[in-house]
Amino acid sequence: MGQSLGLLELKSIPVGIETADEMLKAANVDLLLATPICPGKYVIIISGNVGAVKSSMNAGIHKADIFLVGSHIINNINESLPAAILGTSEVTSVSALGIIETISALTAVKAGDIAVKASNIQLIEVRIARGLGGKGFLIFTGEVSSVNSAVNSCLNELKETGEITSYSVISSPHKDLIKSVL
Repeated sequence: MGQSLGLLELKSIPVGIETADEMLKAANVDLLLATPICPGKYVIIISGNVGAVKSSMNAGIHKADIFLVGSHIINNINESLPAAILGTSEVTSVSALGIIETISALTAVKAGDIAVKASNIQLIEVRIARGLGGKGFLIFTGEVSSVNSAVNSCLNELKETGEITSYSVISSPHKDLIKSVL
């Protein structure tokens, strides 16, 4: 079985911390991220095998109760997604950049998964944005056609729900810009 990610967003920091603890005790999963993302919101991201993530998420959803904002499980993740979430991706060259801003932190992770599965791109970062009202964004690189394809796949899957707020494709970005995103 492949690796899965479990994503939970809550509207209470104390309940978020308590929920993360409950999730870790419920199943053998790894905690990738548990942090406040903006005033009063808390995000939890776990990884592990499909069954463990599902069990942990069920415990988290139950514990979060009325404080749950959203939840999502992504199965068969690309191995580059956790590194992009943690900001530890190793990128050696940049041809073109794709940037997608999303309405929520969880949607940024979903978009990262969609992009990397849809096209031959490399995730640079999936940012769970603090201080941006709970938004998120992702940055990735590849050949221009691959970057365009990844952006279009995200738009096709997420635009109808209004989860993508903006996007851009930059072909041949300036070397100083490349330094700032790596």
